[in-house]
Amino acid sequence: MTNDHCAVARRSFLRAALLGGAAALSACSVTGLNHPEQPGAPTPAPGPTPNAATFGNGPVKVALILPLTQGSGPSAVGVSMRNAAELAIQESGANDITVLVKDDHSTPDGASAAAQAALGEGAELILGPLFAADVRAAAAVARPAGKPIIAFSTDLSIASHGVYLLSFLVEGYVNRIIDYAADQGRKSVAALAPENEYANVAIGALQQAAARRGMRVALIERYKPGGVSAAAAHIAALGDQIDCLFIPDQAGAMPDVGRALTANAIDPRKVQILGTGLWNDARVLSLPALQGAWFATPENAGFVAFAQRYRAKFGSDPTRVATLAYDSVSLAAALARSQGARRFSDDVLTNPTGFNGADGVFRFKPDGSNERGLAVVQINNGTIKVISPAPTSL
Repeated sequence: MTNDHCAVARRSFLRAALLGGAAALSACSVTGLNHPEQPGAPTPAPGPTPNAATFGNGPVKVALILPLTQGSGPSAVGVSMRNAAELAIQESGANDITVLVKDDHSTPDGASAAAQAALGEGAELILGPLFAADVRAAAAVARPAGKPIIAFSTDLSIASHGVYLLSFLVEGYVNRIIDYAADQGRKSVAALAPENEYANVAIGALQQAAARRGMRVALIERYKPGGVSAAAAHIAALGDQIDCLFIPDQAGAMPDVGRALTANAIDPRKVQILGTGLWNDARVLSLPALQGAWFATPENAGFVAFAQRYRAKFGSDPTRVATLAYDSVSLAAALARSQGARRFSDDVLTNPTGFNGADGVFRFKPDGSNERGLAVVQINNGTIKVISPAPTSL
């Protein structure tokens, strides 16, 4: 998108905000996925470690707490998110906010110290940190000071009034795919899930979503490493008692899962396979056993646009979670520009109309969780086909 188009998008946001409507961060936006605390696509090697920096020269101060270093070296994820924040300031205009970038050194103590330093410098809002334990530590500093946090963790247990999660939550993926399956007339679901924390959350969300939509959960079969084939045999024994199978495993594990499905004659043409946004990965899309499978994900077109702009500025590829930093900084700048003294108040941040960012539409709920506009896609010959577009409003 050209600079002129970006300027038009910023003016459009301002008009919408002044009218009390949805806050559109930028039409020069994109799509991302993968949970920051879950393995995703390979990340680029980190460059030189950036020191804590200051971006922009606006009167409103906002802190951005990132894991710029881990151990004795730089963090590829932290560096990429820091770069995305710089890009957001460049594209949204530098006159609305000043971003105080702080390194939490990937530790809770570092996050606490970063939050204390930022508040001491006058920060009105904290963006980040990335990991759950670090968010808890930063929140323990920010909450008594009455300053809100927009964090990047996927751990819903840390969300609360005043601690809002911008990340892609497992629960959002599950709700979207189960709603779509129910809308297509699916009546009974089984789950084939590893024994890990990600799957624990996903299974809990499945049970709630299925109950809400009147779907029967016929069997929940868990497996340890190396045990997926035996677990798949138990699923296969259900026969026509189920019409869909939910598999909340990560991309790197799915080749073994695919072999287990094939070995146990679980035919995706007869049993609809369902997954989460972690499947938007070449390791999954190429598996014969998953052709025709459905999963929920942000639509991908936007991330490509963001990555192009990032690459043009920094000469490297962004990590998939870089858009979280980009969106949060863009949102802070837009609210500072349009909302006056109420800019980061709870009623502004939890506006039910929501916001439109690089990863599509989203809104924060009063309990700190979020709702995002997700597409449903079908795996089709190594690619994905959108079968239910992401909503453009919430």
